[in-house]
Amino acid sequence: MDTLTLVIGNRNYSSWSLRPWALLTHLGLAFDEVLVPLDTPTFPHDVRRYSPSGRVPALLHCGLVVYESLAILEYASELAGGRGWPSDRALRAEARATATEMHGGFAALRGTCPMNIRARGRAVERSAGLAADIARIDAIWSTCRARHASRGPWLFGEYCAADAMYLPVAFRCQTYGTDGLGAASLDYLATALGDPLIAPWVRAAEAETWRLPVEEAGRT
Repeated sequence: MDTLTLVIGNRNYSSWSLRPWALLTHLGLAFDEVLVPLDTPTFPHDVRRYSPSGRVPALLHCGLVVYESLAILEYASELAGGRGWPSDRALRAEARATATEMHGGFAALRGTCPMNIRARGRAVERSAGLAADIARIDAIWSTCRARHASRGPWLFGEYCAADAMYLPVAFRCQTYGTDGLGAASLDYLATALGDPLIAPWVRAAEAETWRLPVEEAGRT
């Protein structure tokens, strides 16, 4: 198989880049990385060398450009013989629905609590929308763990694309706090943040020197 290349943004901030990186890593697929710094004057030009959407991430493989996170997860799973999703058809459908809900929802969480892996102890206003998003996250995590704990420590037992989709939420909890999460969700959060396979991403995020003023100004 020709080398895969994953085009990503800043590791500290780019939640959408993190998702395919995490699944590719868990699947054991070798890949190169190209990092295009976000929010620079040359970003629009630089990223279009790789991605027709003008966004990251993008996966390059054998002349193909897959330029959307969930599509990359599906493509990576196919390269790995389907291992990116549960082998059971019913579980696979449930996992896909869970991943797609993360992909298209949780606008208040995204807008109020951007991912910032380095940051800790940030206070945000708990709007009704944010509270509803956190409650839904708690329901998903706790329900999945109640149903599938016997199969393993992840949402559907074994690690799958749904876990990769919710990983940036785990980092948001680390930054903004865990109010609203029950015991089962906190256990899952510990599993996600303690995953040794994501440690290289975390170390690289912490070592980055880029700072995006819109994310850092006025924050503690």
